Amino acid sequence: MPYSVFPTGVTLYDPSRAWNGYVLFGSPDGTSHLIDMNGNEVHAWPFLGFPSELLAPDRAHGEKGHILVQLSSTEPGPWSGIFNNKTFGELDWDGNVVWSWGEQAPGGAARQNHDWHRLANGNTLIVSSLEQTIPAITNEAITDQVIYEITPVGEIVWKWTVGDHIDEFGISQEGFEYLSRFVKQLDAHNGGFITINNMEVIGPNRWFAAGDQRFHPDNLVIDSREGNFIAIIEKATGKIVWRLGPDFPDSKNSPHSRLQNPQVPRSVDQIIGQHDAHIIPEGLPGAGNLLVFDNQGSAGFPPAYLGMFTGSRVLEIDPIDRTILWQYTGESSGQPVWSFHSSFISSARRLPNGNTLIDEGMYGRIFQITPEGDIVWEYVSPYFGQVPLRAGKVLSSNWVYRAQPVPYDWVPADTARSEQAVQTVDVTTFRIPISSEAEAG
Repeated sequence: MPYSVFPTGVTLYDPSRAWNGYVLFGSPDGTSHLIDMNGNEVHAWPFLGFPSELLAPDRAHGEKGHILVQLSSTEPGPWSGIFNNKTFGELDWDGNVVWSWGEQAPGGAARQNHDWHRLANGNTLIVSSLEQTIPAITNEAITDQVIYEITPVGEIVWKWTVGDHIDEFGISQEGFEYLSRFVKQLDAHNGGFITINNMEVIGPNRWFAAGDQRFHPDNLVIDSREGNFIAIIEKATGKIVWRLGPDFPDSKNSPHSRLQNPQVPRSVDQIIGQHDAHIIPEGLPGAGNLLVFDNQGSAGFPPAYLGMFTGSRVLEIDPIDRTILWQYTGESSGQPVWSFHSSFISSARRLPNGNTLIDEGMYGRIFQITPEGDIVWEYVSPYFGQVPLRAGKVLSSNWVYRAQPVPYDWVPADTARSEQAVQTVDVTTFRIPISSEAEAG
């Protein structure tokens, strides 16, 4: 049984200030959970997603409640299939397999990890893994990351690999020397020596409308945790046409100031180990800007410098002049910077009312903030399971790789939901009641 000093479920909810909808996430219990604003599980699928992703009805032939998940693994255990899954696919609301892929994959296994995206034409983009040599680093075959575009009948019609573009990521000579020395250790987790933990189609945007071809709606935004960079892949050529990182100005000058500096706009400073970088879609506040969860977790070739006061932050960035327009840190909610920190996984998504849904992944904490940083909804996942954090050890965690906000009309209309306000607990005075048996014992 997991022990903790924090409650689980919804700990705070202000219906008048929150964006009200469902939230979907996969958890270490091997299940994809859909919850309402009061934390009730309104639906579940007994499969893990990395990430679990509910499809918009227009990407599922008009059907509501369809989800992408990993279906089978080459190894036992709910979390072993993160990098070694055999098949993944689309399930309907009732859990029936609508579409699957994996046996047609190179090597006979999908090996999908970190991200996928259903295109308007019905094809599916996935991040996967493969083995190949990368002469700039080593002449031995190592695990690399690849993006496939797959048709509904399972044919690969587009392919892009990290190793073929290694010279386009801004890695310094020192970085290549570091990679050459440590590539085997970096490769050991099967996610690739430069893990691509996010892959998102840009979609319609104001930059392309104004003539900037780098932001063509078909192009892809990717980011690499290990590499400390965010980049845009030109779909038509495979070339990197825009990049932020891996090295940033003044990265070693007062490293903790990047977490505590409230002034915006300002130039982007050192991002470390980031996740979920994407262009905010049209129709949402901040559309066209880049939103990213900056973990400030150890990463880089060699690792970027971290200060004593470590915390994560969420950044909204103008991708043209590379300025921070808005940020969230622990201080935004009146707490120390270290009160908000996830050194790996995690996500941030803009909501229709201007709020932002944040997944502090390490702790299974999902919360919603206003633009000013007020927390108006908070949930801690109660779903624990064994996680592969240390070989030979049975470790229990409720971590959440990514949380997806789901509009009410994406699922069947008769789906139950609750929106009762929840008052936060004053933790300075709250005490767990001691039972009479314990007092007598």
